[in-house]
Formats: sequence, structure tokens, C-alpha cells
Amino acid sequence: MTVSAMRKKIEAAFQTMPGIECTFDSEKSSLRIQWAETKKGVDLALSPVLAKWERRQDAAFDEVVFHIKETLNAMNEIQTLQGKEKHVFPVIRATSFPSETKDGVALVSKPHTAETRIYYALDLGNSYRLIDVPLLKEEGWSEGQLHEMALFNIRSLDTTLKEETVAGNRFSFLNTKDGYDAGRILNESFLEHYASTCAGVMAVAVPHQDVLILADINNDQGYDILGQMGMSFFADGYIPITALPFIYENKELEPIFILAKKRPIQERNEEK
Repeated sequence: MTVSAMRKKIEAAFQTMPGIECTFDSEKSSLRIQWAETKKGVDLALSPVLAKWERRQDAAFDEVVFHIKETLNAMNEIQTLQGKEKHVFPVIRATSFPSETKDGVALVSKPHTAETRIYYALDLGNSYRLIDVPLLKEEGWSEGQLHEMALFNIRSLDTTLKEETVAGNRFSFLNTKDGYDAGRILNESFLEHYASTCAGVMAVAVPHQDVLILADINNDQGYDILGQMGMSFFADGYIPITALPFIYENKELEPIFILAKKRPIQERNEEK
């Protein structure tokens, strides 16, 4: 399928949604899908969507369309935080993620690692809204209060893991698809408990928002497998974060580069 064909396929999916208009930017190869009246909408890069479609066909396409429709519907609603304290959660994004909306409204965020940053979401059921500075000020909340509330709520979410052992290394996956899987990396007690069960080096990965990977690495092959997993999940995610995994030690996360069939660069440098 070509970019042009993908564009037409997406435009057709939104023809049945009254009040929506689509505008194609040929230079950026992206599609602007927005409400005609308010001009609020979503910019969708078509090349990544096409790549996902080639791997997972209509399942990937339907997932993208569903998320966009839910986001557009949320944009048409007036949101408040009052009385919704239990519905505020942290979400992890790449450091390259925009710090403000297309309209120039600053989003509330906080540094996390060299690869990631924390944003905050108001859960709306099938979608969520990222919390911006004006909304926070309207409610009279401080950024510190928001952060603590979000951390408290993330600890209440399910942390059931699916595990498999490959070449003597344990890999554990959290994939509830509730939008906050990657955000569970902020659940310190959860990470500490997993660390206490590790025989080797504990590693963590958040390749996209809907998966958290924990690993107990016991040999060089384990690093190789983790690196391949990170790249694969990163390529398939609706909202990619980072393909780089992290070493978890002393409650700290340190990004590592993994070379094929080699240990992390960080570890090899320490031996020199």
C-alpha cells in the first residue's frame, strides 16, 4: 500500500463522523484530522501508520482510527479535575514529545530519565486528556500535588505479569492496554519487588505506552534478546517512547545501548 492509498483509507474512515474534516500536508506526508468548527484535531504522520499496517494489516489500522476518534470526541467535551482525583494518572513519553499543544498551551510535565519524560492524564474511559497548565491553575492544584496524586493512582493499577524464560533469562510483560502500562515504571514498590526476585541484572523497557517489559538478565544473550524486543515493540506501538532499555539498580534507571551479541556499552566500558 502507498502513502496515498493509506491517506484515502483513513479519510474514508472519518467520512461517517459529522463535523470532521481532513487536510493532507504533502511536504510532511501527514494528515490533519480536525473538527471543522473549532479546528481542534490531530496531526497523523502517514509513514509510521503505513509501516504498522504492513506488519499487522487491518488490526493496526483499526487501532489507529479508534484512538483518533476517541481523542477527537474528548476534545469536544469540557473537562474539569474537580471530583476526578482518582482518574489522574502519569503517562510516559519520549523527551522529544511536544511540551505544548498545537495551540501553544503548555502541558504539565516532569523530567524522568535521559530518554523519557512524565506527563499527566485525566482518564476519560476509552481515552484521556493530557493535563495542561491552564486546567491545573483553574482547579487550584500545584504541580507537586498533581504528581503525588498521579503516583498514588498508578500504584492502584493491576501489575499482573506474563513471563517467559529464554536462554536462561526471564522476561516479564505488562500489557493491559489501559493506556498506562508504561506509566507503571513509576510504581517504585512494584519495581523493587521484582528486583528482589532477580538472580542477575534487572532491566526495564518502555518501548511504547501500552507495554512495560521487566527482565532478569543472566547472560550476554539476554541483552541481545531484550534489545531486539525493544526495537520490535517500539516499531509497533501506537505511541512509541524509546527502544532503549534501562538498567534498574538502587532505585535508579540508566539507559543502555545494546550491540548485537554484545553486552551493554556501559558495562564494557567499566571493564576497561
